[in-house]
Amino acid sequence: MLATPSPNRPRAGRRAAAVLAALLTAFSLLWSSGSATASADAHDPAARAAAAGTFRNPLNSGPDPFMTYWKGSYYLTTTQGDSIRMWRSSSLSNLSAADPVTVWTDSDASRNRDIFAPEFYRFGDRWYLYYTADDGVDDHHRLHVLESDRDDPAGPYHYKAKLAPPNHANDFAIDAGILQHNGRLYLAYSGINQYQHNGINLAPLSNPYTVSGNAVALNAAGGCPEVREGPEFLNRNGRTWMTYSTCDTGKPDYQIWMMSLPDGADPLVPGNWTQHSGPVFSRADDRGVYGPGHHAFFRSPDGTQDWMVYHAKTTSEFTYSNRTTRAQRITWKADGSPDLGRPLALGATQDLPSGDPGSGNYWINDDGRSSGDGTVSYTGTWNAGTGCAAQCFWGDDHWSDRAGNTATFTFTGTRVALLSVRDTGNGIGALSIDGGTEQRVDFHGALRTGETVQYLSPRLPNGRHTLRVRVTGEHNAQSTGSFVSVDRAEVYTD
Repeated sequence: MLATPSPNRPRAGRRAAAVLAALLTAFSLLWSSGSATASADAHDPAARAAAAGTFRNPLNSGPDPFMTYWKGSYYLTTTQGDSIRMWRSSSLSNLSAADPVTVWTDSDASRNRDIFAPEFYRFGDRWYLYYTADDGVDDHHRLHVLESDRDDPAGPYHYKAKLAPPNHANDFAIDAGILQHNGRLYLAYSGINQYQHNGINLAPLSNPYTVSGNAVALNAAGGCPEVREGPEFLNRNGRTWMTYSTCDTGKPDYQIWMMSLPDGADPLVPGNWTQHSGPVFSRADDRGVYGPGHHAFFRSPDGTQDWMVYHAKTTSEFTYSNRTTRAQRITWKADGSPDLGRPLALGATQDLPSGDPGSGNYWINDDGRSSGDGTVSYTGTWNAGTGCAAQCFWGDDHWSDRAGNTATFTFTGTRVALLSVRDTGNGIGALSIDGGTEQRVDFHGALRTGETVQYLSPRLPNGRHTLRVRVTGEHNAQSTGSFVSVDRAEVYTD
C-alpha cells in the first residue's frame, strides 16, 4: 500500500515498482507453474469452473507447518506456542477458513511453554505427535511425543515420552522428524553437536516413542553458519532424500538444502550421506517471497502427486513475524532427485492437488476483477495504484485515511477473508457483514508486509452477502497514520 508521501513512506523507485507490478500481473500465469488463473469476468461459467479447482496461499497464519492427507481430509499443524492446534479440511482451498481444534495442552511446567513444530505420523492404528517445548527458557527445549487414544490424527492424545538420546540426555533439541528406512525408525532433529548448536542429529528408535541408542551428527552444509533444522524425508528412486532448513529463520535468506542416502545404507554412518550443493528452495525477490523453509511433504488425495507445505514471508526485513503457511506441488528430476521448484507469489492461483474435490472458492481484487460472483465498490475518494508491486495481489491496492470512506465487497458464499498490506502508517478500520455490528481491525504493522489476513468473517448462510470496510481515521499510538488498505477478498463457498 502506497499513500501520501511521509518520512515513513519513501517514494523513490515508485515508477520502477509500477513497472514491476505490471510485469507481475502479465506473468502471473507463469508464477502459477502452469496452473489455471481464473478469468476476471465474474459471469463467465468457464471462470467459475476453473475457480472450483484452484486455491491460493496462505493456508494458515502460523509457521513451521506439517500436513498429511488421511481418509478424505487434510490435517495441518503449525507452531502456536502455548498449545498444539490442528486444522482439518476436505479441500486445500478451504483450509485457511477451517476452525482449529486444540489437540494438546500441558500442565507440566517443564514442557508447557514455547511449543514448537508439531509433526504427526501413523504407526499401526495409532498416531504419534512429536513436538518441542520448554519451561520458558529457550535452551531448555526438549523433544516429546504424544500417542493418540484412537486411530485419528486429531486425537485425543496422551503424553507418551520424552525423547532424548543417551549422549544428549540434557541438551537443547528441537524440530523432531521421523525417518523410516530399511524397515526401521530413526529420530532426526536439530540439536547440539560438534558442528552447530542447532545441527542435524540422527538416533535409532526401537518403537515410535523409545530412543534406543546414541545420536550421530551429520555435517550438513547450508551456506550460512547459524542452523540446520527441520529435517524432512522423501524416499524415491533408490534413495532417501533429506531436506532441511538453514540460516536464521528471521532472515530473508532462510532456505532449504538437501542430503541423500542410498537404499540399504546405514543412516547412522555419516559417510553414507551425500551432500548436494547449493540450496534447493530459496528466496524469490521478484515474487515477494522471503525466508522460505521449515517444510514438510504430503501426497495428493489420489496419491499421484507430491506436494510441499512450508512457511515464508512477504518482507525482506529480519523478523520472526509474518511467517505464513503455503503449499505448492513438487516434481522429480531425471536424476531421481526431488525438484522443489521456486516459491510462488503468495496469492498465485494454483491447481488443487489431484483428487481434491475443490469448493468453488474465488477471489475479488480491489480493482473489481473477480474469479467468481463478486464485486467491490467505494464511497469517498480512495488512492489506487501499483506501487506495492509484489506485496499485493495482482500488483495493486486501494488505500484511504479519510474517515467515513468505505469499500464494500459483495459476494456469494459462506465466509470471506480480507487480505491487504499492513504498514507503519496504517490505522484502524471498522468491518461489518451485511450491515451488522462493526468490528474494529488494526491495519498497522511494525513492518510493512503484504497480503496479510486482516479479517476472517464468521460462517454465514450460503447466499449473497456484503463485507463493508469503513475508514475510521483513527490509529494506535505506534502508527504514523490512519490509512486502511484494501487488496483482495477470498470468498469461501462451502
